[in-house]
This record gives sequence, structure tokens and C-alpha cells, in this order.
Amino acid sequence: MLKNHIDVRSMEYKEIEALCAGQGWQSFRAGQIYTWIHQKLVRSPEEMTNLPKDIRSALESDWVVVREETRVISKLDGTNKFLFRLQDDNMIESVWMPYKHGNSVCISSQVGCRMGCTFCASTVDGMVRNLTASEMLDQVYAMQSIMGERVSNVVIMGSGEPFDNYENLIRFLHIITDPKGLNISQRNITVSSCGLVPEIRRFAEEGLAVTFALSLHATTDEERQKLMPIAKRYSIGEVLNACQDYFALTGRRVTYEYSLVQGVNDSSGHAERLVKLLKSHRPCHVNLIPVNPIEERSYKKATEKSVQKFKYILENNQINVTIRRGMGRDIDAACGQLRRKYLASHTELSDT
Repeated sequence: MLKNHIDVRSMEYKEIEALCAGQGWQSFRAGQIYTWIHQKLVRSPEEMTNLPKDIRSALESDWVVVREETRVISKLDGTNKFLFRLQDDNMIESVWMPYKHGNSVCISSQVGCRMGCTFCASTVDGMVRNLTASEMLDQVYAMQSIMGERVSNVVIMGSGEPFDNYENLIRFLHIITDPKGLNISQRNITVSSCGLVPEIRRFAEEGLAVTFALSLHATTDEERQKLMPIAKRYSIGEVLNACQDYFALTGRRVTYEYSLVQGVNDSSGHAERLVKLLKSHRPCHVNLIPVNPIEERSYKKATEKSVQKFKYILENNQINVTIRRGMGRDIDAACGQLRRKYLASHTELSDT
């Protein structure tokens, strides 16, 4: 047993080298352990067949994995939505999305979320806790193992605000892109944030080549504050300036996510204001997201006509824009919905 219950699966390669040295294990064991965890994606130390039994036993007590609790599969497009159980019995959601160009996964960074965005089911019950790097990694590893196909793209856009769990996020990014591990290209990873300005600036200093996506969703501070309470802390101007500085430092184009809510932020006037807002923040990419309604809110999905008109206005003003493909529409694939329904149904059962 290791001292102090170290989370081995959250350790970077150099840290495992130091662990081996501290335990008196031969130095080459670090490479074996790291390869088993992050390349071969073993679910238990017992699967590390070229390690002595004493080392496998020492690792056993500090082994953190997620367990599939339930899964729903879309009949429309093959999207798989997973509900994973953590070791403390908390639940998190992850989504597997098959595309022609490869398999994308969307993972959670927290159990719940405290940002309070009014269109998102993840925030309804607040935040329970941060996920460790290993719990973030294992969502990817578990889905790849279950599906039997390689993950090519990772989006940290599930439950939680990634920048509210900053240290574990960075550790996750280092390991998931490590050539000694799964070696997913940094350019194939997207980190989405509602706009924590200090963390955006800090993230720009990390030297990573990942895509940064800002959840914008409004064109004025007043409108954004109604949708996203975090906007009361940081104005649109402050957030966009941080994004512009991010581009200047990294050379990576920022993606602006804009969830279209019928009658709230989907008019031609909103589109024209967004054009003016982003005029000095080029190059950029706008990702339009027709909002997925949730039971706890009264918001409605924008009509196809308003979505297309919004897109036309942006394109007509030389703004690169896409409409997010609605994956898993028949299985409640929006963040937090499966977890909310599962917890509600099991609460009802326990009360009867």
C-alpha cells in the first residue's frame, strides 16, 4: 500500500518516476505503470502482468476508476450518453459522439456546477465537488474501452466549469496529450468556459495548443446576466478583452458559443449586435447552439428559420459561423439531463 493514498492515475510521468524512486522500485517500472494506465487503459492493477505482485498490490488501494451506471443510445445518430458512478457514489455524465472524421467525447469536469446558467440542467442542484484529473481522464478511457474505438476529439463541456477546477484541468490536459499516453493532439481538444477572466489569462500562459471556447450567449451585459450569473462578476467587455489577449499570446482563434433561445436572444437585432461586438475581436468563430430545453426551465429552442437568419447575418458580415449539429436529441443529451432524471427516479424509489 502506498503512503498517504496517492492517486496514481492522476500523476504525470515525472511524478510516477519520483514515486518509483521513493518506493525503491526500479526506474523502468515508471514507464510500465504509465503505459498500462494511459496507453493500454487497464481498469485494475491486476491487469499489469509484467509488474511484480507487490507493486500491483501497492497500487491497488489507490486506484480510482469510474463505473458505468447506465447508458442511453440515440437511434438517430449513434450518440451514446453515459452515466458514470464515482467511488463516492456521485454521478457524472459523459457523451460519445461518432462523426465521419472520428469519435468525439464530451466530458464533465465537476459533479454539478455552481455557475448557475439558467439554460443548463447541470446547475440546478449546484456543485457537489471537483473531479480529479484521473476522474476526468477515466471518462475518456472508459468510453474508448467500452466502445472499442479510438477517441480522436475531446471537449470539456459537460457538467461543471473547467476553469473552476483549474489545477485538475491542466493536469488532465498534460496527461491526455502526452505521447507516452493516449497522445490525443492538443488541437483536437476544446475547453469551454463561461468566462472566468483571471483563468482565461492564466490559461493563455500555459503554452497549450488547445481550442478555447467562450460561452457568450448574449450581446449586452444586462441580457447576459439574466442567462449567466457569472456575468455580474465580469462584463462582456472584460471577457472579450481577455479572449483577444488569449489570441494575441497563443495565436489560437477563439470560439464564441452562442445558445439560441426562442424570444430571448435569437432576433436579427441580436445578430447585428453580435456582429458589432465581435468586430474588433477577429479572427473568431461563432458556434450557434439551438438550446436544448430542460424541464426545470421555460426556455424554448429557437426555430430553424431564426437560426438560419442569425447565421446569414453573421456570415454576411464575414464572421466564420457554424450551427452545432444536434447530437442525441432523442436521448436528452444536453448537460445534466440524464443525471437529473436518474437521481430523481431513485429518490422517488427510496421514498416509497
